[in-house]
Amino acid sequence: MNIFEKIVNREIPAVIVYEDEHTLAFMDIGPIIKGHTLVIPKVCYDPVTETPDEVLAGLIRICKRIAAAQIRGLGADGVNIIQNNGAAAGQEVPHLHFHVIPRFEGDGHRWNWAAKKYDNPAEMEKLAEKIRQGLNG
Repeated sequence: MNIFEKIVNREIPAVIVYEDEHTLAFMDIGPIIKGHTLVIPKVCYDPVTETPDEVLAGLIRICKRIAAAQIRGLGADGVNIIQNNGAAAGQEVPHLHFHVIPRFEGDGHRWNWAAKKYDNPAEMEKLAEKIRQGLNG
């Protein structure tokens, strides 16, 4: 049982922001920015590619509501909504979850995003074609 399942089962405490029959939203104990909220399904799904579409749709609707609440309630200037999928992408808990992070002008947080470049347009097209083929599988 992972830490999120223990939170759902109330075996460990969490500061809950929102709850319904299928979804739980709670404060991240290691926030990137104060107010950072996690949105999870109460049933453990992992990875995102194996999660039912209706579950994902419900989660993103709650992410939208949490984001709006962070803007209204905290005065956030913007919001990051992030879903890391797989250890290579930085996922630490094997339970589908979204990070809803309020952002404020001058909050000091910067993503370590080192944008790369394709060697040429043909390389980009070749990779796009592989993705298109993957859509059919």
